[in-house]
Amino acid sequence: MSDIIFLGTGGDSYVVGRQIRASGGIILQIGDDQYHIDPGPGALSMAKETGINLRANTALFVTHNHINHCNDINAVIDAMTYSGFDKKGVLVANNTVINGSLNYQPFLQKYYRGFLERFIVLEEGGKVGINDVEVKAMKAKHSEPNAIGFKFITPDFTLAYTGDTAYSAENLADYENSDVLILNVPCLKKEESKDNLCKGDAVNIIKKVNPKLAIITHFGINFLKADPLYEIREIQKETNCQVIAATDGMVINPVSYAVEQGQKTLYKYAKKEGIRLHEFKQQEEKVREINEMIEEKQTELGNENSENDSIENT
Repeated sequence: MSDIIFLGTGGDSYVVGRQIRASGGIILQIGDDQYHIDPGPGALSMAKETGINLRANTALFVTHNHINHCNDINAVIDAMTYSGFDKKGVLVANNTVINGSLNYQPFLQKYYRGFLERFIVLEEGGKVGINDVEVKAMKAKHSEPNAIGFKFITPDFTLAYTGDTAYSAENLADYENSDVLILNVPCLKKEESKDNLCKGDAVNIIKKVNPKLAIITHFGINFLKADPLYEIREIQKETNCQVIAATDGMVINPVSYAVEQGQKTLYKYAKKEGIRLHEFKQQEEKVREINEMIEEKQTELGNENSENDSIENT
């Protein structure tokens, strides 16, 4: 079973800052694996609202070091590892997110690196394999110079997620042979889109890539004012391709392309989760026992000191 769940579809700072649309990123579930892509502001609260268990995250993927794409990266790592008690998971991100650059402090704090099994820096063209999925870093042209997109090649489908990027003919080769293409399109008109895609760019990309399904997300305020449903219908007419306007909480099956809207509450509560919870409770009981022993010892020492003081006084 595979699902794409949108924990947020907001794009520009106006929409994200006022939470007109949420900005928690995208969840990609493939079999027993769960990938969290671009965990922006509100990732934890949107996970709760949509029934997503962040403890089930196998890996985090972050395209670039902007606040609307990775603000909650440390909070998600903390949630998925019980504050490092259960060291697990992989982070795959561009270099700026992990190491920073001349103009950027990395959003990933060093403290939370140790909570993960490993973290991997990917540059454009780089690849990493996680279980049965191969992930390739795609070229992006954005104000954050190390920005990338991700292409997920699975046994059943191939999904390309552009991340934030301006239109570039060089990028099109990376998007080819994708069954599902997720485009971040915050801008309605070309004059708004110096570092991002606009509606016209989306039309050109979809025409050339010809995916089985294109999903438009990451909407800016002007796109929302114009009504995404209407604009996406126009894109569908021009491209002769199935195109969907993503909404917060939307669930899409990347194999059948079936779409659902609303809360699903039983995602990925694997049997192992119950075992981990039991182990955690056992650990809490051990800590409690040790604390009681320390308190008892301190009481004994206090009583001994009182007796000695009494003897000395007499």
